[in-house]
Amino acid sequence: MSTASDAGQHVTAEIASQPETWARGIELAGRVAGQLGKPGERIAFVGCGTSWFVSQVIASWRESAGLGESDAFTATEAPLERGYDRVVTITRSGTTTEIIELLNGLRGKTPTVSLTADLSTPVVDAADEIVDLSFADERSVVQTRFATTAMMLFRQAYGLVPDGIVEACSEATTAELPPAHAAAEQVSFLGAGWTIGIANEAALKFRETSSSWAEAYSAMEYRHGPISVAQPGRLTWMFGKAPQGLADQVAATGAEFVDHDLDGMVDLVLAQRVAVARALQLGGDPDTPRNLTRSVVLS
Repeated sequence: MSTASDAGQHVTAEIASQPETWARGIELAGRVAGQLGKPGERIAFVGCGTSWFVSQVIASWRESAGLGESDAFTATEAPLERGYDRVVTITRSGTTTEIIELLNGLRGKTPTVSLTADLSTPVVDAADEIVDLSFADERSVVQTRFATTAMMLFRQAYGLVPDGIVEACSEATTAELPPAHAAAEQVSFLGAGWTIGIANEAALKFRETSSSWAEAYSAMEYRHGPISVAQPGRLTWMFGKAPQGLADQVAATGAEFVDHDLDGMVDLVLAQRVAVARALQLGGDPDTPRNLTRSVVLS
């Protein structure tokens, strides 16, 4: 039986291990690049929960690199009748019902590949090809390193990894966190381009780990209504370059504008740590958040 002192020990260790798993993802990319899609192919990236937001990031990167049309969907909302050359699914557990059903429905029709952390699960038989990310598996219910390692794998495959990112990640795992960030009663995460997916994932981490109020928006859309919730004691957290004038407008509300001027993936590591800190501050266990399981398996 776990104790209060054990709370969050797994997710904390998994967050801290990301420099190592990112480096392994970068190395793996050269061996599996052919499975991840060919230039010019039309690809649908599919996932549930965190994996959906990972898919959003990857699809944005692929299109920006000029490699072909790329879309991101949840498994039950994927309009695969559009005609894709390849479907890439992401499932840490390898057991998510919606993913398995989608892959079974595509067998013999559309080539499929799945990234997973568990090779003893149904996804291995359901997908045409498997990319093994078991080295990034997690004991915590919430995803941290599996998600970011999957992103880094594709980022390297697309030639988009910036110099020094592993070192920057290492610094983010030990950087001092402002106490006010974990104490904030509400956070609005913002992104632009590929960092919209990062913002979505950061907000999910806040909700999952601590049952706290967090939202995510395109940075340019934030002023079209959502800024109305900004006030003292709340944060507006920007991933990537902020639109002109936004910082001043947020400051005028009394909310804190958080802009670390970091790569979006590195900044996500900080957000993961703040989410865990908030959960612990509220007396929760971010390894096993309420109402959540490692995988959604439907009867």
